[in-house]
Amino acid sequence: MTMTQPAAAPPAATPAPPQHAPDQSVMRLRELVFGAACAAAIRAAARIGVADALEEEPATAEELAAALRTEPRPLNRLLRALSSYGIFAEQPDGRFVHTGMSRMLREDAPDSLRNIALWCTEPWTWEAWPRLDDAVRTGQDVFADLYGKRFFDYLHDDAPESAAVFDKAMTRSSMQSARDVVDSLDLTGTTTVADIGGGQGHVLAGLLEKHPALHGTLLDLPKVVANADPRLRPGGALADRATLLPGDCRREIPVDADLYIIKNILEWDDDSTRRTLRNVVSAARPGARVLVIENLVDDSVSMRFTTAMDLLLLLNVGGQKHTRESLVTRMTEAGLAVGDVRPVNPYLHAFDSTVRGS
Repeated sequence: MTMTQPAAAPPAATPAPPQHAPDQSVMRLRELVFGAACAAAIRAAARIGVADALEEEPATAEELAAALRTEPRPLNRLLRALSSYGIFAEQPDGRFVHTGMSRMLREDAPDSLRNIALWCTEPWTWEAWPRLDDAVRTGQDVFADLYGKRFFDYLHDDAPESAAVFDKAMTRSSMQSARDVVDSLDLTGTTTVADIGGGQGHVLAGLLEKHPALHGTLLDLPKVVANADPRLRPGGALADRATLLPGDCRREIPVDADLYIIKNILEWDDDSTRRTLRNVVSAARPGARVLVIENLVDDSVSMRFTTAMDLLLLLNVGGQKHTRESLVTRMTEAGLAVGDVRPVNPYLHAFDSTVRGS
């Protein structure tokens, strides 16, 4: 009987080299150091008008390029880059569609951020950002060193296109937040209100429309109040209850009112912020109400945007966004008794205070 030899065991398989998961920290930092590319891509799309050209139906880069009079291949590359951030989306067939973010780059969107996107990427910003280390070392803005004059002087004297973008961005932002401010305010017992540094007066106009017995004053720089909300100007629907007062709140606030509103202007250099608050206290009666409305760097659902704006303010005007503590401190030092602090919307907080008695 012949014995059958057992089959030889197959050779052991060579183990595959370990598959290392990509280091997420490395990947994320690589993306962040190219953050300028994302900002530049958003700016390019806003200036070219890509979001306005793309309707609700999907479109190829070639179709969009024909409408926008651009080269299709570079446009496809731009759209591909933006789609990686969720701004537009590329379908499997290569056509592009809108996303929630891309729709906000449309000029006609109710919540449009097109002008904010342009403002945050204006040409001067690309010169200022590389000097952030200088601003951090010194605590001073770098704008005068770059351009030979202060920020707002440069805008209005040398960069009218940038100034126009700024005005549009601030107008849209103010209109969007004014509704929230108006809805959040209890004006029981209030007959007069002063909107200090209120821009075109969207908050004041909204309050006068909602409260037919209310009278109000808008104080801002002469060029600003000259372009106030049409409802507040002579002949406007609210003009008989509105006073347009040219002035600089950092120098004087010659207004007597039950309520003073200071919204998103305490962001300059610290001396200007302190002078503005002192001027309000000097003008107001003891017990008058002062409402300060600001973005906070320590209490916001949009910390990356708010802290970025905080650094940009350091660069261009030596200013800052406040923490809850820093704003309460400045208000208290000026002679205000701070009471309720509450959110107006996810991005703004209202600091309700009264002028202390002498």
